[in-house]
Amino acid sequence: MDLSLKSIQEGTVLVVDKPLEWSSFDVVNKIRNTIRNTHRIKKIKVGHAGTLDPMATGVLVVCTGKKTKEIHFIQDGRKEYLATLKLGATTPSYDTETEEDQTFPIEHITREKIEKTLHGFKGEIDQYPPIFSAIRKDGKRLYEFARKGEEVEIEPRKVTIDTISVEEWEGERLVLRVQCGKGTYIRSLAHDIGKALGSGAYLTALQRTAVGDYSIDEAWQMQDLVDAIRSSGEPPIEL
Repeated sequence: MDLSLKSIQEGTVLVVDKPLEWSSFDVVNKIRNTIRNTHRIKKIKVGHAGTLDPMATGVLVVCTGKKTKEIHFIQDGRKEYLATLKLGATTPSYDTETEEDQTFPIEHITREKIEKTLHGFKGEIDQYPPIFSAIRKDGKRLYEFARKGEEVEIEPRKVTIDTISVEEWEGERLVLRVQCGKGTYIRSLAHDIGKALGSGAYLTALQRTAVGDYSIDEAWQMQDLVDAIRSSGEPPIEL
């Protein structure tokens, strides 16, 4: 890939495998600063198409230069995820950000029951976003209410699940492959599936494997991308 300054300014699309515990902004900020320092420029447009939670990994599409105008088209693309659930327990955040608050039996759960339950989540469904999310309500982020222990009414949203299937299942560990539309919260999906199974569930790992036509197979590892950008710059002047 051409990572020269001219190419970056004209616009590039970078598919990044977002590291665990990095925010989407962390990735954008790292790329922007690396470009600025390498090519000795003050400003460069860099943005991402579709936010990933810090506890998620996988495809984050980053655009530079004139390609940032295409971000809204890219983030409207279908998403694919590999979601790992723990059955038999719940957390307030629907993932590992908070501690388990309830436990439930799982002995009654069978493969047939899982398959039948998943079928009920295909198509357009009503989904309640997690209280620990960045959605705004009355001028505040929902997670601000959650962290203060304040109750707030959350409105359901229409989301579309194209396909959902079992990749692995053993005891309390369930791995699902999900293809879905924009705005779907996989954390909420995990929580709702646990409830529909007559138990509980929360997300323990999440990898986004595709955004539209962009796949994890073509994704840069962060350090490799940083090294590639740095190597594309002008060599230092020797005094």
